[in-house]
Amino acid sequence: MAAPFSNFAEFSECLSRAPSPDAAAARGATERNAMLTKPPGALGRLEDLAIWYAGWRGDARPRITAPQIVVFAGNHGVTAQGISAFPAEVTHQMVANFEAGGAAINQLARTFGARMDVVALDLDRPTADFTQGPAMTEAECTAALAAGWEAVDPDADLLVTGEMGIGNTTSAAAIAHAILGGAPADWAGRGTGIDDAGLARKADVVARGVAVNPGLVATPLGVLQALGGREIAAMAGAIAAARAARIPVILDGFICSAAALVLHRAMAGALDHAVAGHLSDEAAHGRMLDALGKVPLLDLGLRLGEGSGAALAIGVMQGAVACHSGMATFGEAGVSDG
Repeated sequence: MAAPFSNFAEFSECLSRAPSPDAAAARGATERNAMLTKPPGALGRLEDLAIWYAGWRGDARPRITAPQIVVFAGNHGVTAQGISAFPAEVTHQMVANFEAGGAAINQLARTFGARMDVVALDLDRPTADFTQGPAMTEAECTAALAAGWEAVDPDADLLVTGEMGIGNTTSAAAIAHAILGGAPADWAGRGTGIDDAGLARKADVVARGVAVNPGLVATPLGVLQALGGREIAAMAGAIAAARAARIPVILDGFICSAAALVLHRAMAGALDHAVAGHLSDEAAHGRMLDALGKVPLLDLGLRLGEGSGAALAIGVMQGAVACHSGMATFGEAGVSDG
């Protein structure tokens, strides 16, 4: 989908025009749910998920036939501060692995019948080191938002956004610290597996990044420009595009949630079309989900990224919708409902 914006003001206008779910479809799904051959509430949260999905798709008896996973990749200049256990070259190498079908996310995409796309964003031109100034210009950040928006297939009926970028847990931690406050150490986690000294260095980098960009961190999109990576901005753009097309979204872990947090603070209700796929093992993810008001579907101790936790949750959504739309009603089955 072509991005209908070229700067932050126009992107904000797109958010303000975001559509709402179809109330009639949601009512129809609620009525259908009450007639299915099961005790009321017996499928628990699956029932709520199916009704929520029906409302966004505008169909009281929907199907999931075209899920899409998009993995965005970007490199971060802040890796110069020694905040990752792996060098930036790994981003390039993992993109090649995604494209060859060898990563975990490729296997999950195949398992759940999802189209998978990989979008590498200027890997040879890392963002600036945000301890020295903003990571991106407004134009660069807008271009990344647009790349995310344009990566969404308008024919998709469920979207997962994943990421790859050495250093991006530091970027996500800095975004969370700038928007939600608290101590830098509250948000800095071990990411790729850094030791205690690296963890302390990471918290210091988060603090310095926020401190050196005081003007920009006053607004959500300014936070994204100052502290984000291209792949984080692209995820935000993709999530916003999905809302414009009424495509439900499953959020992944800590880094994806940081992208979502920017939208959440930029416009009330910006994530109404999204659910949290899982609770990451990255320590601060639970606090971030609390801030987003999202309850995760899964809690499996994952911290891989790539969209892997959200991809697993595609199966939960498929199960919810299949039960809702495929089960017989009491009348259809000739079963007495009491």
